[in-house]
Amino acid sequence: MDISADLACSAVSSAVGLIPALSAMQLSIPVDGTTNLLMILRWVHFIAGIAWVGLLYFFNLVSTPLFRELDPAVRGKVFPGLMSRTLWWFRWASVVTVFVGIWYWMKIVGTDARNAEESPGTAIWTFFAIWTLAFVIYMGVLMATHKKSSAGWFVGIAAVVVVIAASYLYVTLNSHGWESNRLLAIGVGGGMGWFMMFNVWGVVWRVQKRLIQWTAANAAQGTPMPAQAADYARLSLLAARTNFWLSFPMLFFMGAASHYPMFVGR
Repeated sequence: MDISADLACSAVSSAVGLIPALSAMQLSIPVDGTTNLLMILRWVHFIAGIAWVGLLYFFNLVSTPLFRELDPAVRGKVFPGLMSRTLWWFRWASVVTVFVGIWYWMKIVGTDARNAEESPGTAIWTFFAIWTLAFVIYMGVLMATHKKSSAGWFVGIAAVVVVIAASYLYVTLNSHGWESNRLLAIGVGGGMGWFMMFNVWGVVWRVQKRLIQWTAANAAQGTPMPAQAADYARLSLLAARTNFWLSFPMLFFMGAASHYPMFVGR
C-alpha cells in the first residue's frame, strides 16, 4: 500500500472514531430565524473580510515590491493577468464585507433603539453622512497632492485627521446613554470600512484598470505607456497604503465591539 492510500485509510478511521463522540455531544442549534440570520451575516462578513484584507496585504507587502524588481518585459506579461484577477476579488470582497457588515450592524442599532424606546435614525444617518464626508475630504487632498514628492506625508496626515475627526464626531453625536458598545465600536470601525470601500472603487480600481489596459497594450503591441501612467501608479499606491494602515484600527474596533467595552457608560 502506498503512503497516500495509508494516509487516506487513517483519515477515514479517525473520522469514524469521532462519530460516537459527536453523538454524545449536547448540541443545541438555535431554530429562530433572527439568530440564524445574524450568524450567517457574521460568517459571510468574516469570509469576505478575510479575502478583502488578505488581498490588501498581498498588494502592499508582496506584489508591489515584487513588480518593482521584475524586468519590464516580464512585468508587462505578468501585471495585466495577475491584477485583473486579484482586483476582481478585491473590489467585490470589499462590497460584500461592507454591506453585509452594515446589515448586521443595523440589527444591533434596531435592537438597542427598541430596548431604549428610542429612534435608530440618528445612529444610522450620521454613520453614512460623516464617513462619506470624511472620504470626500481625504479624496480632495489625495487628488490635489499626489504629484508632489511629499505626497505621502500630506495624504497620511489627511487620512489620520479626517478619520479621528469622523470617529470623534460619530461617537459624540450618538452618546445618549442607550447606544451599546457594539453599536459605537462598529459605527467607528465599520465607518473606516465604508471609507476604505470608497477608496477601492473610487481610486484604486479606476486607476488600476487604466494601468492594466496600458500595460497589456504595451506588452502585446509595443504601444508606449502614456505620460500620466506614473502619476496613476503613484495615486494607486497612496490609496492602497491608506487602506493598508486603516485596516489596523478598523480591525481593532471590529474586535472591540464584543470583546473590549471601551464605550460603556457613555
